[in-house]
Amino acid sequence: MTPAALAPAAFAVLIAWMLYRRFRRLFGRQRVQPTRLKFRIAVLLLAGAFVVLRGLVQMDVALGALAGLGGGVALGLLGIRWTRFENTPQGSFYTPHSAIGIALAALLVARLAYRFVVLYPDLQAAHGAGDPDPFAGLQHSPLTAAMLALLIGYYVTYYIGVLLRSGATAADPRRITAPDKSDPF
Repeated sequence: MTPAALAPAAFAVLIAWMLYRRFRRLFGRQRVQPTRLKFRIAVLLLAGAFVVLRGLVQMDVALGALAGLGGGVALGLLGIRWTRFENTPQGSFYTPHSAIGIALAALLVARLAYRFVVLYPDLQAAHGAGDPDPFAGLQHSPLTAAMLALLIGYYVTYYIGVLLRSGATAADPRRITAPDKSDPF
């Protein structure tokens, strides 16, 4: 394998590993780890700030990001409502409603794959012409910004909800909060 082919292959393996880790956290009982949750919230807020800053330059990207953020917050509140919390002698745990997380992650991966496939010929042409920023076409998509903001809004809201609700269950060591009965899944 040539070095030129090795870099994309290594990148593809890294992306696959990251997706595996992300999807693995969508299933089953998870231990509440406040430090990790707070770190994730901070990183996601930083990423969200970059999306918003990009939107200051392009108004259509900003509107897409705001719409996605609103939808993400609404889904995050719904996800918390359908999450099961429990406090055991081993610690505090939560069981996420996996359908929402899987749907959001699959939606973003599908959108990014679509954008890459559609813009790949343009990237190759820009690279061949010596363009200093061949990825400029990838950065101007209100729909991609909306999907990214949807994910950010969902996970920030969800993680904050996990921190707040797990604190409530910690007050009573035997307390288990079941998901809302209106759960359609």
